[in-house]
Order: sequence, then structure tokens, then C-alpha cells
Amino acid sequence: MTIQEQEKYMLIALGEAKIAASKGEVPVGALIVCGSEIISKAHNLVESDNNITAHAEILAITRAEKVLNNWRLNEAILFTTLEPCPMCCSAIILSRVKTVVFGTSDKRLGSCGSVFDLSQHPLMPSNPQIIGGVLEKECSSILSDFFSKIR
Repeated sequence: MTIQEQEKYMLIALGEAKIAASKGEVPVGALIVCGSEIISKAHNLVESDNNITAHAEILAITRAEKVLNNWRLNEAILFTTLEPCPMCCSAIILSRVKTVVFGTSDKRLGSCGSVFDLSQHPLMPSNPQIIGGVLEKECSSILSDFFSKIR
């Protein structure tokens, strides 16, 4: 996948993050691509659903599994505006997502290399390819703008 394609899909994930922000949610957006088709999109709904597991990545994975009628996402690429946390990384690994493309690192909970690297742990049943820093400035800005407004 070219850098231009990665940026095209990350812009769509940023659109989902903006929807999350408009709902008072931490602005994280995610989508799943198989081949060149977007099969699911999601944004954080933790506050709206009063559900800590309603992270954009988890919701995108769950929706993709329903579309494909299969929990194995062997050929899927997950785009997310923020580096996955341990919960999301575990779901990524267990659903066998092939590749994760993220925008900005999470210096607090990042589990694809920032704080630790669960995604590449040798005892995990699968290890997705990780590509970070796609539209990093834009993905970081939406988060910092959101938190500056609420603090």
C-alpha cells in the first residue's frame, strides 16, 4: 500500500475522530480495509455508550467481523488515528488483523511500540505489521485540541 493510499484512509479515520469529538468523545477514529474496500468505520463511543470497551478500534473490528461473517480478519488493514491501547491491541492480535496503520503515538497507553510492544510479543498468536506516523501531525492535533478545550 502506497503512502498516498495510507493517507487517504487515515483522512477517513480522522473524519470519524471528528464525529467522536462532536459527541464529547475522545476523538479517535478507525476503519478496516480489505483489498481496497472499506468494510467498517467507527469512532469512540465510550461516553455515549457508557462502555469502556467502545473504543474505535474494537467497534471497527466487531463491525468488520459481522460484514465478513468471520472473526478472522487475516487480510484486514486497521487504520486508527491513535496508537492502540493494550485492550485494542489484544483484539487486533486475536482477530488476526494483518496490518495496523496508526496516526499518532500514545505515550500513556501505546502498545505498538511507544510504551511497550504487545503487538510483536513472541508469545502472541499473531503479530500484525505496524506502520505508525501516518498523518501524525493531524492526528495529534485533533487530540490536543480536544483536551485543551475540556481542561
